[in-house]
Amino acid sequence: MDRTRIERYGDELYQALVERAPVTPLTEREADITIEDAYAIQLRMVQRRLATGETVIGKKIGVTSKVVMDMLGVDQPDFGQMTSGMVFNEGEPVDTATLIAPKAEAEVAFMMKSDLTGPGVTAADVLRATDCVMPCFEIVDSRIRDWKIKIQDTVADNASCGVLTLGGVRKSPHALDLALAGMVLEKNGEVVSTSAGAAVQGSPVNAVAWLANTLGRLGIGLKAGELILSGSQSPMLAVKAGDSLVCSVGGLGSTSVRFI
Repeated sequence: MDRTRIERYGDELYQALVERAPVTPLTEREADITIEDAYAIQLRMVQRRLATGETVIGKKIGVTSKVVMDMLGVDQPDFGQMTSGMVFNEGEPVDTATLIAPKAEAEVAFMMKSDLTGPGVTAADVLRATDCVMPCFEIVDSRIRDWKIKIQDTVADNASCGVLTLGGVRKSPHALDLALAGMVLEKNGEVVSTSAGAAVQGSPVNAVAWLANTLGRLGIGLKAGELILSGSQSPMLAVKAGDSLVCSVGGLGSTSVRFI
């Protein structure tokens, strides 16, 4: 795809974000769009956000579960970039009017204490480079109309990044086995999902290693101080004003989010 079209689609997705007005799937308009094209469009979209004063504060891993991979017809996850304007802290309500079609995912976030650059990164390398882990909610959103996405659509749309809420409980990744740690997700007081970290690439640690190695091949590293979202351990839950969610991770603690 030529540079003109890449910039046009990146600008279109940025405007959809600002105006909260979804667009027709890119894959319906560009039959030959590649994953590489989609990441170039993502970069343009993110650059538009940075031009307003936001900064990149980390990265997210998406499409980590087999169910979602099968849905999108892919055999590996994807990634997006998180910016300062996406972050909510524990207790801050999320205004659904600022989003288009929000869906919540519960996962574990990693805070890096040292740089990590692939290829060749192992799970042990990830643990050594991680300062702490914490439960979090990623509220994904799609600028693609009605979530009718193929992998190229979600990649171009910055991996469907919306906002994220960070739990106040932070622990060393050596304090628990993230592969075995159970997660319970409640919506409006009812349990809707139970899982373990092994649902994410065998362990959230493995997912972060995948990200470091994938980005390393592109000349990009994980940086000290960055926040890395390791991928959802729960189904995507549609949310609306008045909903509240609680995510509890065995050995790590819990976090909650409410929507207005």
